[in-house]
Amino acid sequence: MPTPSRRRVLAGAVSGAALAAAGCSRSDVEVRRGTLRSRHVPGRDLPWVLAMPRDRPVARPPVVVLHGKGGHGEQALDLLHLDDHVAATGLAVAAVDGGNGYWHRRDDGTDSGAMVLDDFLPLVADAYGATDRVAFLGWSMGGYGSLLLAAALGPERVAAVAPLSAALWTSPGASAPGAFDDREDFEAHDVFDTARRRVLRRIPVRMACGRDDSFAAANRAFGEALPSARVAIDAGGHTGDYWREHGGPQLRWIRSVLDGRASA
Repeated sequence: MPTPSRRRVLAGAVSGAALAAAGCSRSDVEVRRGTLRSRHVPGRDLPWVLAMPRDRPVARPPVVVLHGKGGHGEQALDLLHLDDHVAATGLAVAAVDGGNGYWHRRDDGTDSGAMVLDDFLPLVADAYGATDRVAFLGWSMGGYGSLLLAAALGPERVAAVAPLSAALWTSPGASAPGAFDDREDFEAHDVFDTARRRVLRRIPVRMACGRDDSFAAANRAFGEALPSARVAIDAGGHTGDYWREHGGPQLRWIRSVLDGRASA
């Protein structure tokens, strides 16, 4: 029998199916929207969006997109315009509102990362297809979250990770207010951690960050700590324009990994 939380997720999938392609004029992309309830983020209806190719004879691993601080799941489409690249890459993109908790368990009892893994992935599986393999793409807070959740799931489940302008810090004292509850919280969820880097070495990682971005130095440092990752520091800042310009190339890279055309 499904758990109560699971039933709420399935209800969200049904409501999303009823909204198929709402607000989408493209004939080659199907968009579904809905809400889910999760015990990990209690008391809230969490909006989600799923954009997938209409013609999908092969159900490739979906790309889970994690938004930045102050953002929401719909920005995967209305800010990054990832739906413009869905048909060309053959990849579905799925995003959900995760609040501002940096995609991990917090002292207030919320855990948006667990919500993604326990509730959102099963919903995507019902609406799109199996999620035994997924890829992650995120920007800013979501870039950090994509690395964190990929390390949690491991290479058996994660095909690729493509962070943009990842919100990374090399020490607890350097982190932004509210990103972590305290030093212990930072250390428990530090993607520079040796064990997490050991896992991420086995997953293709491609990072991009603007050289005028305040996170550029930490992204470079992460690339040095994880030499298997591809880290591009190029022109731009911590802006929607940068994420929009780089979102399509990140999706195309994920597709090349799935096709075996990109090295790990």
